[in-house]
Amino acid sequence: QVQVVESGGGLVQPGGSLRLSCAASGIIGSIYTMGWYRQAPGKARELVAAITSGGSTNYADSVKGRFTISRDNAAYTVYLQMNSLKGEDTAGYYCGGEWGRFYYSRKEYWGQGTQVTVSS
Repeated sequence: QVQVVESGGGLVQPGGSLRLSCAASGIIGSIYTMGWYRQAPGKARELVAAITSGGSTNYADSVKGRFTISRDNAAYTVYLQMNSLKGEDTAGYYCGGEWGRFYYSRKEYWGQGTQVTVSS
């Protein structure tokens, strides 16, 4: 059974930084794409950043140049470094990934979410 633990959220002032972590355990096989999503009240969940097993990344336009996604494959962990935070970054942040022994039979996992609040 896959277990996922997120950490690193909190309250930060505009312009500040936070680093989110998401560690998965119980994985059999590999983790393929890993990503961070966020959902603000009254809004749909959106992709913030994603990273493939080979290290290719993509970001939402709203966070390019401010956020950096990275991963530690050996530890089944994905990180999100968030700099120059703005009020509009306030949301619940969720990690997600695809895992499995074979790519064609991959499954999804999701973290429980961590709240990020940007306010003075």
